[in-house]
Amino acid sequence: MDNKERSALLVMDMIPAILQRLDGQALKDLLQNVKTAISAARSAGIPIIYIALGFRKGFPDVSPQSKAFAQLRTAGNPAFEGPVLIHPDLNRQPEDLIVVKKRFSAFTGSDLELVLRSGDIRHLVLTGISTSGVVLSTLREAADKDFHLSVLSDACTDADPEVHRVLITKIFPRQADVQTAAEWAAAING
Repeated sequence: MDNKERSALLVMDMIPAILQRLDGQALKDLLQNVKTAISAARSAGIPIIYIALGFRKGFPDVSPQSKAFAQLRTAGNPAFEGPVLIHPDLNRQPEDLIVVKKRFSAFTGSDLELVLRSGDIRHLVLTGISTSGVVLSTLREAADKDFHLSVLSDACTDADPEVHRVLITKIFPRQADVQTAAEWAAAING
């Protein structure tokens, strides 16, 4: 499949509340690589869809049984309630979409599949934090939904570098094309 044809760039969980977990250089590197992908997508006319974790005020959409998300409800973390804030360095444009998800996968609790099917999008290019969270969960669900997939290896990161390495080098290549942001940018704008 042509890298531009019927593609969308998914920029996942690039919100300040999640990115604050990264140290200075790791954050700078991730943001730069994601910005490379965003710039390439814009130049090629590929839609950019920001995916963000978000909940209703008071967290009624978080089950107390959710090991991963119940702590947000208990703590009442306002960073995940209400309007979604995309990291300002990514320079979101008005034509870029924001899809709010309720769990790890970009599809769960969101209208992402409706947006993709309505736009006849068949190829998803995945970026985001964390590799073992939103990227893995979205890749698995998107593969089951028969999307063609690419993962930009340096536009994803994880709290555990070894987990990131194993996913990028051993797991993801079974279901996706894995390349760097610069390689993808060159392929679609070259």
